[in-house]
Amino acid sequence: MIDTHAHVQFKAFKDDFDSVIKKCLDRGMILNLVSTQQNTSADAIAMAEKYDNVYATIGLHPVHLHRTFVDEKEGGEFMSRAELFDYEYYKKLVQSSKKVVGIGECGLELFHVPEGTNEEEVLTKQKEAFLQQYKLAQEMNLAMSIHVRDAHDQMIEILKTLPHPIRAVIHCYTSNWTHAQEYLKMGLYLGFTGVITFPPNKTNPERQNSLLEVVKNVPLDRMVLETDCPYLAPQAYRGQRAEPWMVVEVAKKIAEVKNLGMEEVDKLTTENAKKLFNLP
Repeated sequence: MIDTHAHVQFKAFKDDFDSVIKKCLDRGMILNLVSTQQNTSADAIAMAEKYDNVYATIGLHPVHLHRTFVDEKEGGEFMSRAELFDYEYYKKLVQSSKKVVGIGECGLELFHVPEGTNEEEVLTKQKEAFLQQYKLAQEMNLAMSIHVRDAHDQMIEILKTLPHPIRAVIHCYTSNWTHAQEYLKMGLYLGFTGVITFPPNKTNPERQNSLLEVVKNVPLDRMVLETDCPYLAPQAYRGQRAEPWMVVEVAKKIAEVKNLGMEEVDKLTTENAKKLFNLP
């Protein structure tokens, strides 16, 4: 299987990243280490260069455009950096390694909005950084990993204005079928994480039921598997640090919801990932 969105280069793995990666490779997995800023991008490339079947996607996450405190619970808390997207820096990183297969994760983030800031100003800054990363992806012929949180309408509006089609995945898809159809019309992939394995919230089950409707309706040839580790451990490992090998739980849930065999889910999502990120 391919975990198309892992963060093994993050500090949650600083003491044992080597053993975690080897555990996955021993299971025949392929990993895509996705980045969020300059240092995690450089670290992802260094790890990808060290191991076979490990690749890097580099870029600037929208939360790191602003200085704000972020608490992701299972994955830890951190202070984001107010980093500007440096086009030439990231271009040189791409040119430094053939193991770079994508740009991202980049996009729009309205869940973590810094206190005292105007939402429109935040969106404007995020849109500018996203379009710069779109430009780089086009120039270097790379896929994109697109982060969208509480801003799907705005992202769809932006994507519809782009002059060229993109190879891209909407990372950690948790929205509804209406938004999903818009992304599918544009030829994009949807990435699913351990979130799809969570039980419905007792007081508000509709959100999870809506997500499972998406899983049921999205064609299998438009899906890729993700963990987003160290975040979002699947239900079977809830409360633990997520690791890339746990992506099998995502595949199991897709197979269950779509009434398919695991072999078919494994085969097609692997083919999808290879096509999306141009993997050998």
